[in-house]
Amino acid sequence: MPQSSAQVTAAEISRIAGVTRATVSNWRRRHDDFPAPSGGTDSSPLYDLESVRSWLASRGHVSAASPSEELRTTLRLHAQSGGGTSDLLLLVLAAARRSPEELSAAALLPDPDLVTRAQHDVATTTAADAVPAGDAVRFKADDAPVLRALYACVRDEGGQAALGVLAERELEDSAASGAYRTPEPLADLLAGLILIPGSPARVLDPACGSGTLLASAARRGARELYGQDTLPVQARRSAVSLMLTAPEATVTVRAADSLRADAFPGLVADAVLCNPPFGVRDWGHDELAYDARWAYGVPPRAESELAWVQHALSHLTPGGYAALILPPATAGRASGRRVRAELVRGGALRAVIALPVGASVPLHVGLQIWVLQRPEPGGPERKSVLFVDAAETGAGAGAGARAGDGGTAGATRTRGGTSRSASLDWAELTARVMGAWQAFTTSPDAFEGEPGVAHAVGVVDLLDDVVDLTPARLVRASRAEVDPAELSAQVDATRQNLVKAAKSLARAAGHEEWSSAGATAREWRTATAADLSRGGALTLLRTAPESGRGGPVAGGDGPTEAPEAARAVLTGSDIAHGSGPTGDAAELRSVVAPLIAVGDVLVRAVAGGDGPMARVAGEEDADALLGPHVHLFRPDPARLDAWFLAGFLGAEENIAGASTGSTVLTVSPGRLRVPLLPLEEQRRYGEAFRHVHALRAEAQRATRLAENTARLLAGGLTGGQLLPGRNTAAHPHGAD
Repeated sequence: MPQSSAQVTAAEISRIAGVTRATVSNWRRRHDDFPAPSGGTDSSPLYDLESVRSWLASRGHVSAASPSEELRTTLRLHAQSGGGTSDLLLLVLAAARRSPEELSAAALLPDPDLVTRAQHDVATTTAADAVPAGDAVRFKADDAPVLRALYACVRDEGGQAALGVLAERELEDSAASGAYRTPEPLADLLAGLILIPGSPARVLDPACGSGTLLASAARRGARELYGQDTLPVQARRSAVSLMLTAPEATVTVRAADSLRADAFPGLVADAVLCNPPFGVRDWGHDELAYDARWAYGVPPRAESELAWVQHALSHLTPGGYAALILPPATAGRASGRRVRAELVRGGALRAVIALPVGASVPLHVGLQIWVLQRPEPGGPERKSVLFVDAAETGAGAGAGARAGDGGTAGATRTRGGTSRSASLDWAELTARVMGAWQAFTTSPDAFEGEPGVAHAVGVVDLLDDVVDLTPARLVRASRAEVDPAELSAQVDATRQNLVKAAKSLARAAGHEEWSSAGATAREWRTATAADLSRGGALTLLRTAPESGRGGPVAGGDGPTEAPEAARAVLTGSDIAHGSGPTGDAAELRSVVAPLIAVGDVLVRAVAGGDGPMARVAGEEDADALLGPHVHLFRPDPARLDAWFLAGFLGAEENIAGASTGSTVLTVSPGRLRVPLLPLEEQRRYGEAFRHVHALRAEAQRATRLAENTARLLAGGLTGGQLLPGRNTAAHPHGAD
């Protein structure tokens, strides 16, 4: 039976109010009128929801909760009456095809009429057969609060936001493990390696999870998308998500184990993208011992990854490519030597690319990309394999296990973690990998490589007793080819730039235009960005699918246009690393993107990682396209100072209070809060934030130069190109 009065936890209060848990704890201690616990335990108290909302309203926090947070809270309360979430996935698809006015009208309907409307929307949804079958959808009267919250969420934040909340809830309620999203920059890199932009390819992902890899394929022009996942909730989520983001594509997703029960046995695809589960012992070794897919040898019991590799190859048309994300042990484990040898000997393996630590879960492991190509009968002989060591491009740390792109099974699912992939310089990583791959595929025999980074190794040289395909080992040998004089000049130039950067950093750090606030910190009267937007003080814009709902969050004015190849795209990585726009417009297909103007405030849509969360657009950003993972705030200069706005929007506590999710924290732009200050005072704060931005930019520049200088010096000393100075004093504790 449902409770007569809904109860919420302190964590849910923080999300409703748009503040951190610490702030809620302070409220409980400092305010005698804060609602007393109405249930739970001393260590985990519960509070009456309506009492909490009344208290928050009296203090100006009534509008802080985003529609997605309202949906999340409503789902948790609805679970007390036995309601599920899987029935709602098709409703998201139906609602996303309605206008905002229709969704507003639906949310205002009386409960019985609302249930009838939702039932009708699901029943008339086209392409519903593409979603893996579940029980027939039957909404009940007590589903009305959830239906109302879902319509509001789709109207204000788009179908993807509602879909993410539903899938998150169903995964939490299930015993599923190993569900992780492939970071979108990594998914874009895989798609870029094997897909030609604009090509109407047929693409398969046999461990599709939430569909990130297939969505990247769709952005590059793929028009037939096939996915399969062991978890029914992930398969349904993937199907709905792809139909929202790529409405012009044909989407077919199935729920089953791809190795044991291939849902597409006759499918021949142009490309296969996959982030499969790894470290799985029970993958079907015994019952699949004589499977026709094992053209390169039966995968050993401990080598499920080599089973996925051959499964991918079996679904390719001759000449078609596959790209898989695999653990580094796959390249050198003794048990897989014979299969690796056959993949190399048969010309199926084309490249192995080592990624930096933190590129994807597990965050403490440097994963690899394997690029494979199904041999063509009578095709050209493949004499070499490309190896790229991009492990030094970025850094990350963390722990956890992983299984697929929101994956299948075989690992422990870590809750509450933050993705470290945002801390990597994805633009540099992508450029390095794609540059080597394109040069190699253009002319494999003439490929010269890049010492210490990329090297093509002959097939004969790889077929030794161990067939170790680890890029670091094979690329290292190419470092000896560096000219000593050339390296010495490069080190000297880099060192001089480092000295200049250090002096500039010292000047920025010497700024002292601030003072203590006194005995206690200043308290703010704030408004949410959504409130300021409704009042006309700013406009919120974002990149959205051409045919989707979710254009501008509020307002909608300002120039927008479909991507052009000649325009650059500003990404979240550009904000984090302080670079100009580096994104590729060719990867933004079927979207309408706002054009950035000088003075716009840009905020990363995914929290976490190093670097700033926000910045003010300058001349170098003007007329660039807004990337899909960046929120744009366009302030009215007569009411809001841009640097003041950027400083408070990007504050750690503000970002934390406006973020939702588990492994990936997504920022809800409307929930970000801004102090209400006179314009003159805003400008004083804005000038201070401008100095903070300059300090951070100089520190980042100096750090990059220091790392590059140290890398060049260490590589030159160990590679024999550089010698230590003759007057260098011996270490007092050195060996005799």
